[in-house]
Formats: sequence, C-alpha cells, structure tokens
Amino acid sequence: MPLYAESRKSFVSYSGSPFILLYGVLFVIFWLYTGFTTSNFVNWLLENTLTLPFLILLYFLYRWHRFSTWSVTFIFIFLMLHVYGSQHTYSENPFGFWLKDLLHLQRNHFDRLVHFGFGFLLAYPMHEIGRDKIKMPAWLTYLIPIVLTLALGALYEIVEWIVADIFFPTQGPAFLGMQGDLWDAQKDMALAVGGALLILLFTFFLRRNERPI
Repeated sequence: MPLYAESRKSFVSYSGSPFILLYGVLFVIFWLYTGFTTSNFVNWLLENTLTLPFLILLYFLYRWHRFSTWSVTFIFIFLMLHVYGSQHTYSENPFGFWLKDLLHLQRNHFDRLVHFGFGFLLAYPMHEIGRDKIKMPAWLTYLIPIVLTLALGALYEIVEWIVADIFFPTQGPAFLGMQGDLWDAQKDMALAVGGALLILLFTFFLRRNERPI
C-alpha cells in the first residue's frame, strides 16, 4: 500500500473525537467571553446570527461524515476567528489594529484575514467530504470547494447588505466594515477564493507526494 494511502487511512479513521469535546468547550467559553465583553452588543448578536445555524449544520455533518483531525481543527480556528471578530466589530478589532501598526497598513485588515480564512480553513473539509464520503472524481473534489467558497462568500455579502439596510440604514458602511473601500465586498470574496485555492493546491501537492493530509 502506498505511503499516502496508508497514512491517510489511519489519519482519517482518527476521527477527531477526542478534540471535539475540547474544541467545543473552548469555543463556548470564548463565545460567552466575547458576548460579555463586547463593545457593541447589537453588532455581536447580528454577527452571531449565523453561528448557531452553522454549528447545527456541523453537528449533522459530523454525524454523517466523521471529519479528520485536520478538518476539525480548521473549522475550530475559523469559528474562533469569526467570534473574535464579532467582539469589537471587524473594523475595530484590536488584533487588526496591531497588524496595521506593525505593517504600516492603511486600514484594519482583520475582516480580510477572516474572509481569507473562510476559504483557506473550510475548503479542505469540503474537499474531504467529496473525496472520502461522496467519492467524487478527484478533479471535482478540488473544483467544488472553490465554487462553494465563491457562492457562499457572495451569499454572505448579500445577507450582510440586507441586514445593514434593515437595521443600520444610516450606518451601513460602518456595519459592513468597508472603511472607505468601495470594492470591499469584491476583495473579500476574492480573498476567500484565494485562500481556498491555496489550501487545495497544498493538498494536491501533498497527495501527489504521498503525504498524509
């Protein structure tokens, strides 16, 4: 049996269950912490309206397909980034300001980091489902996550616009975190697709070289 096949078999069969409880406890603690310490509770609630449905979806997905440790970890990191962004709004995120000062940037780029993370961290679990559960042709396991990343990114921008138009009619640009950039939504979607392409290219390279991911 090739090295990759043997390693992947043992890696995927190690379903990540020991980490599920740990990640779940850490997430709930951090989620509650951000809610109690948020500087804008209304924004925190709105930013987290999709968190609970996403967690419910993950629960049923995990019952259907036991994600590998890599996928579980990627999903956990993305959720933590999203919740941390909701604590002080994305455009006012302290880590984003730290990066801005460190790298002498023109704006707080934390929102861009999360959009990139959306593609980079969630494309691999999509790829894994197509590869190990649905048994798609190999090329589709790489294409579908990219298409879904773009579609979901666009859907998120539309939902965000609708929420801003209804709840913040006079503060729309501030809620959306545009920071004066008219092309903010397009750049966010492009970064998400770029993140997906990067992790999938990395995965493709490792698979060709029989590495376990």
